[in-house]
Amino acid sequence: MAGPVRQPINLKSLEKYIDENVPEIRTPLQIKQFGFGQSNPTYQLIDASSNKYVMRKKPPGTLISKTAHKVDREYRIIHALEKTDVPVPKTYCLCMDDNVVGSAFYIMEFLDGRIIEEPHMPEVSREERKEMWHDAVRTLAKLHRVDPKSIGMESYGRPTGFYDRQIATFNTLNEAQGQVKDVETGKAVGLVPYSEEFVGFFKNKELQPRDRATFVHGDFKIDNLVYHKTEPRVIGILDWEMSTIGHPLSDLACLLEPYTITARTTEQRRNSREEFRPSNLLPGLPTRDQCIDWYTEVSGYDLRSEIPWGSAFAMFRNCIIFQGIAARFATRQASSTEAFKVGQEMEPCAEIARGLVEEARGFVGPKKSKL
Repeated sequence: MAGPVRQPINLKSLEKYIDENVPEIRTPLQIKQFGFGQSNPTYQLIDASSNKYVMRKKPPGTLISKTAHKVDREYRIIHALEKTDVPVPKTYCLCMDDNVVGSAFYIMEFLDGRIIEEPHMPEVSREERKEMWHDAVRTLAKLHRVDPKSIGMESYGRPTGFYDRQIATFNTLNEAQGQVKDVETGKAVGLVPYSEEFVGFFKNKELQPRDRATFVHGDFKIDNLVYHKTEPRVIGILDWEMSTIGHPLSDLACLLEPYTITARTTEQRRNSREEFRPSNLLPGLPTRDQCIDWYTEVSGYDLRSEIPWGSAFAMFRNCIIFQGIAARFATRQASSTEAFKVGQEMEPCAEIARGLVEEARGFVGPKKSKL
């Protein structure tokens, strides 16, 4: 929900820009700020006709990362996909002039629908739950079957070597983050357990999935979708900050993570949900195999033989993310109790990842973590 503005902007300057460049929006404006979108501050604009819009902007000031917060890339992919059957909000403008509101921003349509925060969708009926998951998978498959060149987006990312680049990036992060020492105890965060085994496995060209190049969202999950208010269908995909051209396997592995993790641990873990346990699946939730079948039907890409590798890599990626949070806690850049708890997920996640690597090598049956 949108609420009070926590990061003020120059509203008069924004209204002047809109008057001169966006005739669809009538000033004066009311402005609120959403609670989500912490990476890129996200605002709700209400115009003189009571129409609602969304503005996403770069954070103000000097940014640590040169690759994050690229709102122009978000705008570019959303705007391009308007010409396809992939559900995205309509875009109205992109402004790269920092003088207007302090940093670059874009404005898009406000989608008045439902954002479901929990992947098991506890507040809907079993019939609706099944169809909502079906449409989530269908929507992802629609995205992956778009040829970037067909909408002038072939330069949005490199056409080959997606997983090789990912492996190199995460290996570098693993080594750097592992060396970070706690400011109080002096203890190093340490490498992700089984790092050498993981990297050796993922680098093995004979085991890697065949290289592919489609649009990838980068964080395709139920809570990044907007559903119609009353119908079980997706009306928009949100949060395109990590999108690029890459391997479609990465997005499907991300979406199926609650199934993957829950089936391979007996303990409550980050991103696991008891509702996804195969022996006691919540009524209405499709099986993991059903999701893969749905994806194959729409995308035309049969990834059954490659999903074990993709799931193992997704879990290795999660290990690096947890390690990064542990490193930020060690330096007290993130000092909350929650940050400490999330950082502690690195080792249990590595155990799950190791089991997935074994499965991908041809072991029979899921390997349950002892943690």
